[in-house]
Amino acid sequence: MPATKRFALVAGETSGDLLAGLLLGGVRQRWPDLKSFGIGGPQMAAQGFEAWWPSEKLAVRGYVEVLRHYREIVGIRTQLQQRLLGSTRPDVFIGVDAPDFNLDLEANLKAQGVPTVHFVCPSVWAWRADRVEKIRRSADHVLCIFPFEPELLAQHGIAATYVGHPLASVIPMEPDRAAARATLGLRDEDTVVAILPGSRASEVQYLAQVFFQAAAMLQRARPGLRFVVPAVPALRERITSLARAAGLGDALQVLSGQSHTALTACNVTLIASGTATLEAALFKRPMVIAYNMNWLSWQIMRRKQLQPWVGLPNILCGDFVVPEYLQEAASPQALSQAVLAWLDAPDRITALEQRFTTLHHTLRRDTAQLATDAIEQVLEG
Repeated sequence: MPATKRFALVAGETSGDLLAGLLLGGVRQRWPDLKSFGIGGPQMAAQGFEAWWPSEKLAVRGYVEVLRHYREIVGIRTQLQQRLLGSTRPDVFIGVDAPDFNLDLEANLKAQGVPTVHFVCPSVWAWRADRVEKIRRSADHVLCIFPFEPELLAQHGIAATYVGHPLASVIPMEPDRAAARATLGLRDEDTVVAILPGSRASEVQYLAQVFFQAAAMLQRARPGLRFVVPAVPALRERITSLARAAGLGDALQVLSGQSHTALTACNVTLIASGTATLEAALFKRPMVIAYNMNWLSWQIMRRKQLQPWVGLPNILCGDFVVPEYLQEAASPQALSQAVLAWLDAPDRITALEQRFTTLHHTLRRDTAQLATDAIEQVLEG
């Protein structure tokens, strides 16, 4: 097999960029001269990836929000497909999450003889079971990050491999809170709340102001609290403006990225539903999950919901181990009270840490090795 390989990848947002960056790190150990290109972000670029478009272009959630960007997104996909079927035809295409963008692209590439891999099984067990047939048409192989997914896909004739969750190998089993606090200029005795309003502009639009209003209530209830807010660079100015408007002053610091440092340092996190909630679970942190989106988008999504939980920690544990507040229920009052409830319940936190430690062991595998082996099988066809 030739040493030089050409991999095309599409990762559609911050979490996808992180997963793809970790994957590329392992793949490059197998193929050191790998050429990789497509749509991605800084984590992928650090592995030598050539981004034709930045991943933020696809960081849109919700049916109504997607419609607003539909023309641009479809245009990008059309141009990308033309390039991948032209002079830059890859040995394999790997779609990293972003199923609404990637599955159609994968189906078209597969029909033209390009091997396709989808990394992160779309959550057909939680939402949109009708998507299974599209996955079968689109992907030669699916890399699954949760252990129950390959069996589910096999029932529909879809080849899949459980590779574990890459973050479970990156995040330490016992995070060093003292070191993280030193990095952020926090004291060991501080009580710290990490606020994570999301990495998409639409999430910040609907959640950041509510989160900061909740933080202001928490500050009034516990004047000594400290707040840290990791922000993706593209949204930092907007988040800083909203934080300033909430009047939190020096009690709050906005960080450039550093979400893992913030989660390591905090006592509890107020967090938008999404991949970050799984990261918080792997850091063994109690959390309050919230989500709010365009009303019409929510009505459509709610009808497709198959489980009573939305947050990944609850889905994976099969129980409401952490509270969820969705849509109008995500009020500043409710969120602040839920954060205080964690701070006042050390025994409850200890039990949660044990639950999350068990989850961490389940998800920790040699993801890079397993994923690379599966990709190699696809290449050998």
